[in-house]
Amino acid sequence: MRRICLGFTVLLATTLLTSAVATAPKIHVITFGKWTAVEWVPGTGDNKPVTLKMRALVVDGRIKERFLGSPHEVTERLFVVRRVFRVNDSLSEDSGPPRWQWQRGGWMLVDRSTGHISPIILPEFDNYYSVVSWYQDYAAYCGVSDDGKKVYAVVAQLSRHKAVLKKPIAALPDSPTDEAAPDSACLAPAWQRRPVRVSFESSGQVKQTFVIRGHVVDLVNETDEEEEASK
Repeated sequence: MRRICLGFTVLLATTLLTSAVATAPKIHVITFGKWTAVEWVPGTGDNKPVTLKMRALVVDGRIKERFLGSPHEVTERLFVVRRVFRVNDSLSEDSGPPRWQWQRGGWMLVDRSTGHISPIILPEFDNYYSVVSWYQDYAAYCGVSDDGKKVYAVVAQLSRHKAVLKKPIAALPDSPTDEAAPDSACLAPAWQRRPVRVSFESSGQVKQTFVIRGHVVDLVNETDEEEEASK
């Protein structure tokens, strides 16, 4: 009887240990590859290539994506990077192997604990004209309307599908493909903390600053603030 009980105890302990090991969360290892320079042809009138520096995003020893620039750490668990990828530029009448070209893409959210990579939807973000400035989980950038005529000051938050701020501030040139350069919708927005505020400055336009309070945005009248500070 004692042998039966002892055997049952050992079997139960082994089963519980096996079950615990099976249900333990997998630890994912995320690393970055070496910097590599590639050429990007923006598609402007002169078709002059632009040099981009990219790195591989490696999850558990496998390359999952490639990205530009430095990651932005949102939390200890989450970070964001901007994707870069290749597209086949061959025409139907072309012969031979595919003509691969590098393109800049949108932003991606990476979860260190799960190894999951997901695209970030940024309202009115344009892969050619927009440059993003990050602060915490906020992304500030100048977005472009669908018809390519209006420029918006945009602040998006990772936890929200709708933009926290979307305000028209300028217009694009009449012939953007011939005149405008990459990332030219406006200068990179500048963040400040305590209180959290962000400033947008587009060519030929007055700089506008907005205070961000959660999902509430207030336009700052900097002239009034300067007058108040001088008193």
